[in-house]
Amino acid sequence: MKNVTRRGAIAMALGMGLAACGNSGSGNSGSGEGSGDGYKIGVIQLVEHPALDASNKGFVAALDEAGISYTIDQQNAQGDQSACQTIASKLVNDKDDLILAIATPAAEAIAGATTEIPIVGTAITDFAESGLVASNDAPGGNITGTSDLTPVEAQIELLQKLLPDAKTVGVLFCSAESNSEIQVQMAEEACAAAGITAERYSVSSSNEIQQVVESMIGKVDAIYCPTDNTIAAGMATVAMVANENGLPTICGESGMVESGGLVTYGIDYYELGYRAGKMAVRILVDGEDPASMPIEHLATEECELAKNDETAAALGIDLSVLD
Repeated sequence: MKNVTRRGAIAMALGMGLAACGNSGSGNSGSGEGSGDGYKIGVIQLVEHPALDASNKGFVAALDEAGISYTIDQQNAQGDQSACQTIASKLVNDKDDLILAIATPAAEAIAGATTEIPIVGTAITDFAESGLVASNDAPGGNITGTSDLTPVEAQIELLQKLLPDAKTVGVLFCSAESNSEIQVQMAEEACAAAGITAERYSVSSSNEIQQVVESMIGKVDAIYCPTDNTIAAGMATVAMVANENGLPTICGESGMVESGGLVTYGIDYYELGYRAGKMAVRILVDGEDPASMPIEHLATEECELAKNDETAAALGIDLSVLD
């Protein structure tokens, strides 16, 4: 169990290579068997926030560790679904050898643009439920990857330990994200089992976050935020309103805690992206078929406690009960 910390110099150096929408960069040269200057890899990332950025860095680290020669085209949709479609078309027209899709909407966009180019997805809660694969055990098409399904029940248990008198929890999510619905249902079930009432509070875009969080004041005892990309990108706003009004926020992942949330028990997104990168190498170098590569998950024992001491102090909450 540990407080939130940032990865060291390696992650920072890799982060320098991440570009905004429309930019591209070259990967390290190695001894891979790609043609010409190496493999052409496209990246379509939904939006910039710590979890997705960490997945991106982990993916690049796995490619570099493998020593293959490649060029990488980093594209970020900045949270715009129409931009996802535009980027997907570009990457397909560029005839990339493999495409990394970071987050469900990005994967949905590229999946609709090609059934031929191998796609590795990451930071996606449930590939099968999102319609990206036939099943998580046997994808059956050109898509595979790593799932960021988090231990929602364990996160609600954190809430119980810290706030034993909590009766009502507001579950904050974006209605436009299909994978968020899965986590919301899991949170509702976990709350019901704990004797807590879960009330849904949804936004359709980041512009609504402040207003919706303000509407919770006086109605809920705490807020639960799943690994929803819109909420994660706007977590600073969530935390600003929640903390000023004494509302503890239990988060889906550590980047949200870093942005002002109280606590989480979640996965390591860098490791998630790293494993996606290892899968990409197996496809490119070893010729494995995504159709027969099961979706990979991080085990529960690989999850970590992340807590924000500054937020806890502001809220007057004793985090030592979690040690």
